[in-house]
Amino acid sequence: MAKRGPNAIDRQVGVRMRMRRLMLDMSQQKLAAALGLTFQQVQKYEKGSNRIGAGRLHELAEILQVPVSFFFEDFPAPGRKQAALPSYMSDFLATADGLALTRAFMSIRDARQRRCVVILVEAMAH
Repeated sequence: MAKRGPNAIDRQVGVRMRMRRLMLDMSQQKLAAALGLTFQQVQKYEKGSNRIGAGRLHELAEILQVPVSFFFEDFPAPGRKQAALPSYMSDFLATADGLALTRAFMSIRDARQRRCVVILVEAMAH
């Protein structure tokens, strides 16, 4: 029997796990220690290549200070074709640069300055 790859739910949970860990400025090593695991296991969870059991997910939610439902937010509900948040956005927010850029951008109070940043980034992207 061939080994199956990670499914969409496992990847979603991993992306949300990584995003929250980065939001808390927590290393994989620190999270692994809190869970009693190796950082390699945390990496596998974040990639979605290893599934997280219900008990471990509950423990993870406590350590990351979120409800268990956090890991399933923006995932398409049965019967819906697309998640509320496109995958490229959740993937971006799950990176350290994406999170830092988002935090910095949201701290700009002046709407005109924010618009200038958007124009600058769009110009750089072309």
